[in-house]
Amino acid sequence: MKIKIEQITSSLLKENDIKLYVKRIDLIDKYISGNKWYKLKYNIESAINSSKKCVLTFGGAYSNHLLATAVIANKYKLKSIGLVRGEKKQNLNPILRLVQQYGMHIDYISRSYYKMRDDKNIISDLKNIYGNFYLIPQGGTNNLGVIGAQEILTDLDDQNYICVPVATGGTISGIINSSNTEQKILGFKTIKGKGDLEENIKKYTNSNNWELLDNYTFGGFAKYDIQLLNFIKNFDLEYSIKLDLIYTSKMMFGLLDLIQRGYFKRKSTILAIHTGGLQGNLGMNERFNLNLPV
Repeated sequence: MKIKIEQITSSLLKENDIKLYVKRIDLIDKYISGNKWYKLKYNIESAINSSKKCVLTFGGAYSNHLLATAVIANKYKLKSIGLVRGEKKQNLNPILRLVQQYGMHIDYISRSYYKMRDDKNIISDLKNIYGNFYLIPQGGTNNLGVIGAQEILTDLDDQNYICVPVATGGTISGIINSSNTEQKILGFKTIKGKGDLEENIKKYTNSNNWELLDNYTFGGFAKYDIQLLNFIKNFDLEYSIKLDLIYTSKMMFGLLDLIQRGYFKRKSTILAIHTGGLQGNLGMNERFNLNLPV
């Protein structure tokens, strides 16, 4: 699969003598977008090879992962179940409407129950309810998801720095594993707080050429301000690249801010991974009456 790589040029980059490229894995598919394709492809293959007829996964009400899972399961003629965190609302949001259109059965679970989703007893209970499903964890982050994510970075991607937004840690783990020791992997956190993200990444990689940056969460997952909204609008106008509100916009904002602050040496080359997620803008537009690109 040939992935488009675009070079971004600006006075800021020229002044700092830095070359910045964007790897457009967001263009792979409209809904199985970006990193979701890589994290799900081997999980779906495993489900089929193990003769499972149904996949079950977890996500929030605006989850890109739920939508991607519904679409790829439908593509391969598998049933799908999505357990949604929180209470059922009177009307479905745009993401959940699409999820249902692609055949996913939705049930809602409490936030406290959701926190225990990886517990073996909980999984056993769910199998008593839903039958013998193939389990895909939240975000698609497991061994197979990381193996898939390793394919995002190739030997041709020889830039000094690789930048990627981070939520559950699966994508960055795969990228770290496929990087060379001279490269530095920068993960831009989209979730506020320390949590267990670093430990989760360390489960999947033994390398230490990576760093997590937490200065650009804008207050936490799906949080934003007028500065970020204007950045998304101006970035699209200047470079004709649409960014989502939750992931890639925060990475690109942070990356350009770091360049401005002199974080990178002159002559550095940087590759930013556009992980997709534009479908999430649909939900944010309806939820907050925004006008984000989709």
